[in-house]
Amino acid sequence: MITPAVRKAVERSLARVARMLNDSIVSVQVVTAREKSRYHAEMTLHARGEHFLHGAAMGRDLPTALTAAADKLEHQAQTLKSKWTERKRQGVSTARAGAPEAAPEGARRPIAAGGPAGDGEAVPVRIIRARRYAVKLLSVDGAALQVGTGHGAFLVFRNATTDTVNVLFRRPDGHLGLIEPEA
Repeated sequence: MITPAVRKAVERSLARVARMLNDSIVSVQVVTAREKSRYHAEMTLHARGEHFLHGAAMGRDLPTALTAAADKLEHQAQTLKSKWTERKRQGVSTARAGAPEAAPEGARRPIAAGGPAGDGEAVPVRIIRARRYAVKLLSVDGAALQVGTGHGAFLVFRNATTDTVNVLFRRPDGHLGLIEPEA
């Protein structure tokens, strides 16, 4: 039997982990047991990507056991979240991008951008050609239908009414943005 007090204690102990993982938690299973004068708490958290975090602890009272088990979950959640953020920070690997080509002497100089260190030293910027595809002749509505079906985040097309190259892209708010060249 789960009493409201036990439910509240479990929710309080898992609040930090829930804040840390945001919407990534799929489910949580908590098992509590009393063994003579000690309480045993066992928590299993299922996060997106088939990640399972597990924490078990014992304590003199139930809140102590729940807090200790939640601390173990929190440590595992920090590790998992750091893996997720490190994966997002990584650029394209050299294996996927190919080896950088050597420019002959007297060729174009690389575009320089200011480094994050702020020491005034320029960092060369590489341009990596992602792919080539044919620019289709479409109306703006036809292009919106193609972007809306999920073919990608943007679409480069030749506008059927103005005969200019336009870009239609999905904005973060869910609407579509249109880039038209000035005449």
